[in-house]
Amino acid sequence: MTAILTIESLKYNRNQRHILHDVQLTLAGGKVVGLLGANGAGKTTLMRLITGSAKGSGAITVSGSSTPVGRKQHVSFTDHLKGFAPNQKISRIEQFYDAVYPDFDSQRYQELAQFLDLDGQQKLAALSKGTREKLIIALTLSRQVDLYLLDEPFSGIDSMSRKKIINSIIRWLPDTATLLVSDHYVSEIAPILDEIVVVKDQTIVVHEETETIRDQKHMDIETYYEQLYEGGTDND
Repeated sequence: MTAILTIESLKYNRNQRHILHDVQLTLAGGKVVGLLGANGAGKTTLMRLITGSAKGSGAITVSGSSTPVGRKQHVSFTDHLKGFAPNQKISRIEQFYDAVYPDFDSQRYQELAQFLDLDGQQKLAALSKGTREKLIIALTLSRQVDLYLLDEPFSGIDSMSRKKIINSIIRWLPDTATLLVSDHYVSEIAPILDEIVVVKDQTIVVHEETETIRDQKHMDIETYYEQLYEGGTDND
């Protein structure tokens, strides 16, 4: 299967401190992949490097494009909306996305907005944390790209809504696209995951199919992940 994302010998330092080193990763198309790791492990940094908003050494290729500008055309990354004024209406933010991104699908956005109970007349300042995160998810998934990056997208969303979104998220993805989702709700996202990637000790220590973990290691994904961090899992 064609690789959507290839990372080779990636290294990133900040303030003379190693954040990531010797990162190697290849993701095929049509996958939902969980990016797991402790707080501060480097998951968000890795996503920012993929999009080109952070710069490290090594090689990153998305759908054949290796330059930051080229990669941005193939990646949709959760935007935390810091550039928008607090009094900006949701409908105006949608219009901005539609104008800026040629791949933005307004019809898909409207379907997502209805599914997520978003009111276009609401202003950013009036949104709860959960509603704001629903808006971010809708905007991210409304672009027609090859790689979607969701960075902790569910932390402020209530349990019932979170499960509803997780269980339905695949229907919003193009068949050949890949979703890389970083989240602490491992047990909740596990049923939709095809693979997991685990960041530990400033690098990727595991890239494994979830079916292999369940069938051959006889563990659920959360237990496997927790034991890995505790040092009790054999990764050979």
